[in-house]
Amino acid sequence: MFKVNKLTDYATVVLIEIARNNVVRSSQHLSERTGIPLPTVAKLMKSLNKGGLVVSQRGAGGGYVLGRQPAEITVADVIQAVEGPIALTACADTSDESCGIQSVCPVQGKWNKVNTAVRAALNEVTLADMAEDVAAFGIPPRPQINTQARAE
Repeated sequence: MFKVNKLTDYATVVLIEIARNNVVRSSQHLSERTGIPLPTVAKLMKSLNKGGLVVSQRGAGGGYVLGRQPAEITVADVIQAVEGPIALTACADTSDESCGIQSVCPVQGKWNKVNTAVRAALNEVTLADMAEDVAAFGIPPRPQINTQARAE
């Protein structure tokens, strides 16, 4: 079965929580809001920061903010920040692994087409898409405020 690992799933949850309010959030706050254990959140934030998906801010009101707009962060970006390059098999161009039967393999290079298609699909889904219409982990979404006066 092809699936993202649990840390990537958690990273997406944390990023959605940050994107919902677009304000600095501490690891402690993110842990409390998402139910993800604090050590796991801290580990994720290091990977997400290194991947440029979040930016850390030091100080008393410090924490993390998104490194880019939610519409500019793709699911592929999240996977790569947490898991590394997207490679379905050891023989894909982006794999860090080596293949033991490369010299006699009848499908050598053929997986690259599949890998490219999967990567392209993951690049089409953004954090904004993932956060759209998502209630905050059991907390109802904030009501939209209409700033235009109604003429009656």
